[in-house]
Amino acid sequence: MRVVVLADTHSPRRWKSCPPRVASYLRDADVILHAGDVCTADVLDELARFAPVHVVLGNNDGPDVAAWGAPETLELDLAGLRVAMIHDSGQATGRTARMRRRFPDADLVVFGHSHIPMDQSGDGVRIFNPGSPTDRRRQPHGTIGILTIADGELLDAQIIPVTD
Repeated sequence: MRVVVLADTHSPRRWKSCPPRVASYLRDADVILHAGDVCTADVLDELARFAPVHVVLGNNDGPDVAAWGAPETLELDLAGLRVAMIHDSGQATGRTARMRRRFPDADLVVFGHSHIPMDQSGDGVRIFNPGSPTDRRRQPHGTIGILTIADGELLDAQIIPVTD
């Protein structure tokens, strides 16, 4: 299973429509995860034309994103891998331990909020932040994440630059 992971698209201020480099990865997606701060539900409709979308609410998301189906947190099974999602995982100090306590059954926790790409393991859990494809802030590039999952295992996790 090929999973494209997005967060912090911040439409319409940053995401006017799907950037072509992001779309090139979405075309091959089996599923799309969005870790919040979509900001307008039309982005989710646009993403759903590529593949099924799972999304959580971000601190900038309104009632339209919630009405689309975004809860505060989400736990799902992707090809046997137990994945949890949350927008804001809190401060960096103690993050893996905190995510293990919050999602005791998760193999992987996907989050956003900081716009800082991250792939880290600790305390029996792997945490993954794809960064933002449209609002890189102090990062060198806008980024997305690509996960490859099979038979309950995360075979590969990549942070992919999508801006120059």
